[in-house]
Amino acid sequence: MTRPLSDDLLAQGFADGDEACLNEAYRRWGALLFTIAFRKLGDPEEAKDVTQQVFVGAWRGRKGFDHDRGSLKTWLVGITYKKIADALERRSRNLRDQEAVAESAALGSEASPIATADAVVDHIVIMDELGQLPAPQQTVLRMAFYDDLSQSQIAERTGMPIGTVKSHTRRGMMRLKHRLEVDGEAH
Repeated sequence: MTRPLSDDLLAQGFADGDEACLNEAYRRWGALLFTIAFRKLGDPEEAKDVTQQVFVGAWRGRKGFDHDRGSLKTWLVGITYKKIADALERRSRNLRDQEAVAESAALGSEASPIATADAVVDHIVIMDELGQLPAPQQTVLRMAFYDDLSQSQIAERTGMPIGTVKSHTRRGMMRLKHRLEVDGEAH
């Protein structure tokens, strides 16, 4: 009978590209990551997708794993929270799109074409500026504005410390404000 790999040897093999270590990591922690995703998302299919995305992303980005910063398990859990945030963002974006279509249909000819065009332009400008922010600031601001989450809820869903969420929110808002002021002066 072969001895099971220690977490350290498993992590090293994973980082070196040993597919047996990928399989072992999935065997050891796949259920945990699925459970985390399911608890946050509430949908088993979406949780399965997130779990798969975690392992695919981790495998592709395995050179970025640094054993000195934490265990392979911790790294995978961190990726899981990022993939959950992405899934929640997609869900929110889809809901917004559906609401916009329904609202537009409900307004029909009542809405002024100029007001509708201005709203669309404003939305595009803000989305573009938001897209220019660093990924953590984008995630926090999208969850705050589009998912209507408090900073403590964002911290819980992303796994970030509350202070980090507050910092990302403040920095992101300041950058958006500055960018929008600069763009406003250009027109």
